Amino acid sequence: MSASVSRRTFLGIAGGAASILGLAACGGNNAASDDVDGDAKTYLVATDTTFAPFEFTNDAGEFVGIDVDILAAIAADQGFTYELNSLGFDAAVAALESNQADAVIAGMSITPTRQEDYDFTDSYYQSSVCCAVKEGSDVKGLEDLAGQKVAGKTGTQSLDWAESIKDQYGFEITYFDTSDMMYQDVQTGNSMACFEDTPVMEYGVAQGNGLQIIAKEEDEFASPYGLAVMKGKNGELIEMFNAGLANIKESGEYDEILAKYLEA
Repeated sequence: MSASVSRRTFLGIAGGAASILGLAACGGNNAASDDVDGDAKTYLVATDTTFAPFEFTNDAGEFVGIDVDILAAIAADQGFTYELNSLGFDAAVAALESNQADAVIAGMSITPTRQEDYDFTDSYYQSSVCCAVKEGSDVKGLEDLAGQKVAGKTGTQSLDWAESIKDQYGFEITYFDTSDMMYQDVQTGNSMACFEDTPVMEYGVAQGNGLQIIAKEEDEFASPYGLAVMKGKNGELIEMFNAGLANIKESGEYDEILAKYLEA
């Protein structure tokens, strides 16, 4: 499983903040590899492919985003190296569970169910979920979705919200692996609406994705994002991430990263 060459160019746009290496096949029972001196690990970190503004490919073909920059800043602060593998959300989680990755950072919500299987870092972002339709649609609220098809992304809090209200509002869900495929289905009219994390949809709307938000859920399905590792593994990475996150918040670098993507 390898990322494209363009995604490997992240090191240049991250200002040398961390060492992003070309992706290599992983074998054995431990995803992390020793460096040449055998003293330090290079952590294999899996991520999503299209989840702007947290991870996405920009117009220059570079893999960028809030998650990408935060991880780079923390690695620079704490002095660890890693390889970033852009796989898609479900594939990233599968890689973690099969020991092909040491961690996942992909706008991954920290939920009680997930905490049974994974250890999470401190939260680096608080998110909520929303429902969006094509711009100019006659659908103005969830009640207008009765008898319609909607799109949801597998493995997400926004999908959990959609599934929890589908009987109440009478819609049918079509499942997608990536956000861009989900948006396209709404644009072409195959689905009347899609369910997504609010900051992701707000960023997309601001970038002109042709959608508009009609409803938000900011209580039960709102959740913090964190970096995840398998339960009981790579505890040292959790500790470094938490320490680095505290440091970049204190220095102001964290706020700069958010402003770069959310206020652009």
